[in-house]
Amino acid sequence: MRERNTALLVGIVILAIVLIWIDLPDNSGIHIHWGFINMDKDIRIHQGLDLQGGLQVLLEADVPVGTAVDSEAIDTAKVIVENRVNGLGVTEPLVQRQGERRIVVELPGIEDPELAVATIQETGLLEFVDAGHTPLAPDTKVKTDYLAGGEKGTPAEAGATTEATPVVTTTVEETPAGEATPEAGPTPTGEPAPVVYHTVIAGSGLKDAGVTVIQEAGSTLPAVSFELKEEAASVFAEHTASHTGQYLCIVLDKTIVSCPVIKTAIPNGKGVIEGRFTPAEAQSLAVKLRYGALPVPLRIETTRTVGPTLGKDSVRKSITAGAIGLSVVFLFMLTYYRFPGFLADLALAIYALFNFAIYKFGLPPLFSYVTLTLPGIAGFLLSTGMAVDANILIFERMKEELRAGRSLGAAIEAGFDRAWTSIRDSNISTIITCAILFYFGSTFGASMVKGFALTLIIGVMTSMFTAVTITRTFIRLAFDVFGGSLRDKRWLLGV
Repeated sequence: MRERNTALLVGIVILAIVLIWIDLPDNSGIHIHWGFINMDKDIRIHQGLDLQGGLQVLLEADVPVGTAVDSEAIDTAKVIVENRVNGLGVTEPLVQRQGERRIVVELPGIEDPELAVATIQETGLLEFVDAGHTPLAPDTKVKTDYLAGGEKGTPAEAGATTEATPVVTTTVEETPAGEATPEAGPTPTGEPAPVVYHTVIAGSGLKDAGVTVIQEAGSTLPAVSFELKEEAASVFAEHTASHTGQYLCIVLDKTIVSCPVIKTAIPNGKGVIEGRFTPAEAQSLAVKLRYGALPVPLRIETTRTVGPTLGKDSVRKSITAGAIGLSVVFLFMLTYYRFPGFLADLALAIYALFNFAIYKFGLPPLFSYVTLTLPGIAGFLLSTGMAVDANILIFERMKEELRAGRSLGAAIEAGFDRAWTSIRDSNISTIITCAILFYFGSTFGASMVKGFALTLIIGVMTSMFTAVTITRTFIRLAFDVFGGSLRDKRWLLGV
C-alpha cells in the first residue's frame, strides 16, 4: 500500500509541475517542427467579450412579418457568418443561433466595429457584370439580369452560373470614377428606365479568394486575388477574349465595387480585383467572396458595445474577489481541520492549477480551450466551494469514526469510503444541471449561461479527482510517516 501511495504521490508531483508550466502567464505554447511532427499550440487565457471589450450584434432574418424562415437556411447563415468573422481575424469570436430566426455574434477585441458589422450582415451577392463601353463609378446602384427584382431564380441570359460571385483579373486595370448608371430611355411615365446589366459569372464559379498587394505609381496597394473553378474559368476566358477593351464591373449586393477594363483575354481563371481598398476593406471583400452569399438577408436587431476599460476593470475585480474567497476558504480549512485541512489546501491549490490549465489548454478532442467570461469565473468560484464541500464531508466522517473509537487508519479509510456516495450523488446532480444549462445556453444564444455551465462542470469534475484521489493520497502518506504523532495529538486532526 505504501509503495502504491508513493507512486501516486510521484504522479501528482509530476502533474503539478506540468500544470504550473501551463499556467505560467508568459507561456509561449507548444511549437514543435521535427520530421513528421508539426504541432503549434498557443497556451493562454482566452477572454470573452465582457472581459476584453468588443461588440455584440443580434441579427434577425430580414423577411416580412409572418413569413416562415427555413431552419436550415438560418443554420447555413450562421456557418457563413462564423466563417466571415473568423476570416476577419477576430480573436475568440462567438456565433450562436438564438431561437428560430436570430443569430448572436460576439466580437471581443474588435478594432473596427462598423466594418465587422457590414461584413457579417451583408447578403454578399457578388457578381461580375458586363458594362460594355461605359465605366460605372464605385458605389453606383445597378440592376442585373441575375436575381432581378430580388427574387430567387436563374440568370436571365446564358453565361451566368447558378450563384453570385465576382471575378476580375491581373490584366485589368481600374478606370477613374465614371458615369452613374446609364439610362435606357424614357418609360411611358416619362421617367428614365434603368439599364439591366448582364451577369457574366456568379458565386458558384469562385474557387478561392484572398488578399494580395499590387504596385501602382511606386506605392504598394492592397487588392483581392481570386481563382475560378474550371467551368467558370472557361466562361470567363471566352468573355474576356471577345470583349477586350470593354468594362467588367464587380458588383456587391447590386452596388459597384470597381469597374476595370479588359486589356487581354484571361484564360487561366486567376486575377486580381483592384479597388483602391484599405487593408481592412480588402480583407472584408475577400472574406465575402470566399464564403459566399447568405441564404437569407439579415438585419441588425440590436448592438451592444463593451469598452476595454470596463473589461479590464471587471477582470481586476474578479481576480480580487476570487483571491479573497480562496484565501477565506484556505484559512477556514486550516483553522477548523488543522493538519487534514492543510493537506486539503494543497489539494485545492492543485485543483485551481488544474482548472486554469484546462481553460488555457483545453481538453482534446472535446474543446481546444475555454473562453473565459465573468459568468465563467463565477462558475469556477462556485465549483471551488463544492470542492471544499467534498473535503468537509470526508473530514467530518473521519471525526465521527474517531469519536466512535476506531483507529486512525480505519477512520481515514471509512471517512473516504462512506463520504464517497454523498460526494458522487451531489456532483452528478450538479453535472446534470450544468448539461441542461449548457444546452439551453447553446440553443438560445445565451453565451453567459453557457460559459457559467461549462466552467462549473469542469470544476465539479476536477474537484472529484482532487478531493478523493489527491487528498486521500496525501492523508494516507501522512499517516504512514506521522501516524504515531497524529494518534497522540488528536487536536491536529480537529477532533
